[in-house]
Amino acid sequence: MATSIERHVSCFLTVHALFRADFSAVQCCDRSISTSFLTKIMSEPEAASSSTEQPIEVPDAQEKREEFSEPETKKRKVCKPNDEKKHKLEDRLGGILCCAVCLDLPRAAVYQCTNGHLMCAGCFTHVLADARLRDELATCPSCRVEISKTAATRNLAVENAVSELPSDCQFCGKQYPRNSLERHEEQECEERISWCKYNRIGCPWRGPEHERQEHENQCAHPHRSGAEVMESLLAMDQALVEEKKLYENIFDLLGYEKITFNEIQLKPYRTDEFLHRLFYESSRFSAFNNQWVVKARINNSQKDPTQSSERDMTYQLILKSKSATPLSLNYIVLRGPVGDIKVKPRIYEFDFTEQSNESPYVCLPLPDSAECNRLLAAKTINFRLIMFLASK
Repeated sequence: MATSIERHVSCFLTVHALFRADFSAVQCCDRSISTSFLTKIMSEPEAASSSTEQPIEVPDAQEKREEFSEPETKKRKVCKPNDEKKHKLEDRLGGILCCAVCLDLPRAAVYQCTNGHLMCAGCFTHVLADARLRDELATCPSCRVEISKTAATRNLAVENAVSELPSDCQFCGKQYPRNSLERHEEQECEERISWCKYNRIGCPWRGPEHERQEHENQCAHPHRSGAEVMESLLAMDQALVEEKKLYENIFDLLGYEKITFNEIQLKPYRTDEFLHRLFYESSRFSAFNNQWVVKARINNSQKDPTQSSERDMTYQLILKSKSATPLSLNYIVLRGPVGDIKVKPRIYEFDFTEQSNESPYVCLPLPDSAECNRLLAAKTINFRLIMFLASK
């Protein structure tokens, strides 16, 4: 019986020594330990190892779990409704007060049908013109109620509200009311493009308005001799002669018997080619008892206008109906009462016949590429086309 107890005690000490002492303590354990030593071990469990052995610290169970524990799985981010970006009031009003046809904010008069749907002046006149060409009643594009010059009314409240909505300045990027934005861009903006005051004597400098004064103080052109600035003065004289000739021709054309004014609205379309090129086309309009259409292209000499930062616009006049007699026309594009296009006057001439019913593409004289990009960003392009028919 004693031998069996001693064997069990020996096994217990062996296991105990594995956790409390070095492996050498296992070899020092005597299999023939006495019963009195067993009693001492049971009474003093902490003193089981020899006095010469140095006990080692056992890592805490919590530390072991932290050392070998797996990282926590990432939680899925849930967006709260309160974190969503709130739209500004002017953006929401822009979607409410926009034209029902072109979906753009009106720049001039605003008309509404009897049910209150809004249309800008350009789209309103085009809806009436299209109905006249189709020989049918003009209807509101939203509710199909009949509209006309007398049935539709102007909405002054919407016009005033739209004029107070903020819009971004193209130079400084700050927001100003739409009714004062043009004055700010032309007279007040410090980032607007300006010329040196000595450009009349040949200085080519162009830059922001806030840098103009510093440049003028250091400009070398005021100190040049008269012979050196003579070349620039001759170029200016030539430009003035051409401008004077242009206005003289316009005055002569205004004396013609047959003159028509047409408010043109160009809308964007895409060709059916492999590269879908952008082009603009107007609705049919009537002039001199014939039907006409205006088409326009961007960078007509290039296959892909997106590869160039310099952009220009060309347009052509197309005769859609058959004419028994040739039509010798002079035509010019100007800024109309609806649009805000910045175009220089230039007269073009073409003789329309049954075989030659399309004029060549001619330049739309815009001031720079920035103006062309501004027109491209708009939903539609509005201008006035004046046509003069020469009598035979």
